[in-house]
Amino acid sequence: MQSDRFQIVLIKPSHYDADGYVIQWFRSTMPSNSLAVVSALAHEAASKQVLGPDTKIDVTTIDETNARVSMKSLIKLFEEHGRFGFVGLVGVQSNEFPRAMDIARPLRAAGVDVVIGGFHVSGCLSMLPEMPADLKEACDLGITLFAGESEDHMVDLIKDAGHRSVRPIYNFMNQLPGIDEVSAPPFLDKAFVKRTVGNVTSFDAGRGCPYQCSFCTIINVQGRKSRFRSPDSVEQIIRSNWEQGIDRFFITDDNFARNSDWEAIYDRIIKLREADGLDVRFMIQVDTLCHKIPNFIEKSKRAGVTRVFIGLENINPDNLLAAKKRQNKLTEYRNMLLAWKAQGVMTFAGYILGFPNDTPVTVARDLQVVKDELPLDALEFFVLTPLPGSEDHQVLATKGVAMDGDMNLYDLEHVVTDHPNMTRADWQRMYLDAWQQFYTDDHMRTILRRAHASGIDIRRLMIVLLWFSGAVPVERLHPLQAGIFRRKHRLDRRPDFPVEPWLKFHINYLKEAVGKQFALFDRWRKLDRMCREVIREDPDRLYSDKALSAASDDGDEELMLYSQTQAAQAAVQRERRSAGVAS
Repeated sequence: MQSDRFQIVLIKPSHYDADGYVIQWFRSTMPSNSLAVVSALAHEAASKQVLGPDTKIDVTTIDETNARVSMKSLIKLFEEHGRFGFVGLVGVQSNEFPRAMDIARPLRAAGVDVVIGGFHVSGCLSMLPEMPADLKEACDLGITLFAGESEDHMVDLIKDAGHRSVRPIYNFMNQLPGIDEVSAPPFLDKAFVKRTVGNVTSFDAGRGCPYQCSFCTIINVQGRKSRFRSPDSVEQIIRSNWEQGIDRFFITDDNFARNSDWEAIYDRIIKLREADGLDVRFMIQVDTLCHKIPNFIEKSKRAGVTRVFIGLENINPDNLLAAKKRQNKLTEYRNMLLAWKAQGVMTFAGYILGFPNDTPVTVARDLQVVKDELPLDALEFFVLTPLPGSEDHQVLATKGVAMDGDMNLYDLEHVVTDHPNMTRADWQRMYLDAWQQFYTDDHMRTILRRAHASGIDIRRLMIVLLWFSGAVPVERLHPLQAGIFRRKHRLDRRPDFPVEPWLKFHINYLKEAVGKQFALFDRWRKLDRMCREVIREDPDRLYSDKALSAASDDGDEELMLYSQTQAAQAAVQRERRSAGVAS
């Protein structure tokens, strides 16, 4: 049966937890930019009737981290329309590839075309001399592999599928598209965004990175030559989301500070905020030298940046050199963080564990230095992982070094290869210990005091600390994998795990859910008490000579700087008021 309605179902797959269940939430963290990019292109193709005026194109978008993928419903949908269309598994990372394959198998058995794209496919095809076994299996099942970016090729893929002649492999790794003036920039409907924890969506203002970090896949998938959206395009993205009530954004660029048009983009956003009244706010990612760019941090603040993620990675210079992260300068970390703090911007950083010089002893020592010397609001830890598409993976594969064959473990939380100074078990334990060492009660209280002194809303920061301190010990997942209220479906389990009996599954699920909620509530109550204690402190005491003297005696230089800054600001306000000038 030939249908006059062509079906495109776009799925961002999740991955499996340690018990084999799909990681899924009532509310997940943030929409996928990859899904937003491909969805927008598919909707544009549908509106342009690329299969002709007599063929309507239906586009369905699913993020499995917050919505169940029902295989029966999908197969029924395609059977009703003569299997006319395809399922696209979008933005599939290495740890998501096993789940993507488990979604694809029954669809292929039912005669449905399936296309898998994303970093795993692109990274493997760009960096390995031979196709790995999991990609070969996909090809053997008749699954189409899509390597590269889809801006210039989405219409061709749809037309091929419309003629039932989809190719086995689309490889556009050497054809990186310009993204400055894309007619359909990233966009997701508000109904989709509402399935996440907040009124936040994501988009990329640029792609590619000029640096050469050996653990990074971006440089080998999106290229080392940076490409950028124009200020007009960024404004279009912001306005289209504003019109549907979305005003918070995560700019996914690996390093927005190296966007050559950052100032023009910021000036456009500042106009939107200050002249047009759009109260939009952002989280960005930057490198550790961004504070040396004149006016970058100051304009970030004016443009509505409230949170910044910094690629700290490590503080051991030998480790940074081994990873080819030469741009990171330990001596600059503190100055950079204080510059952000002076603007009242919340600072996040990533820290990688397992570089060649790391041991449990050296890591514990280095983390104590971080706690004592660097005024970070949140620190997240990652296991150094040879991701397919990175130089690290290429080197290990070429040398025949043993790496775990289960891609589900390549989530930056699990150890998947050997280390010269410790066993895999010691390495894994070191990762878990790092979370406990950083997020102690005493240090979280220090974080809140620092934030309060720099004008950050510590109630918002309290939620961040709850999230980051609770995800690993309570949910057994990295904070970036976490969400609000874990959902599990008994039958959505990895095929090599047994299906649990109905009663046993639901009793265990209920016990687990209740236990986690109590554990999180205890953490929330403790942090709430800390916040109230910090807020109750007399603000003037922080800026008094006595407080400054005490801070100096304690070596708390950042508190001294904060106090001096706040005292100066308070003095200016007093002078303005006495002169009759409105603040």
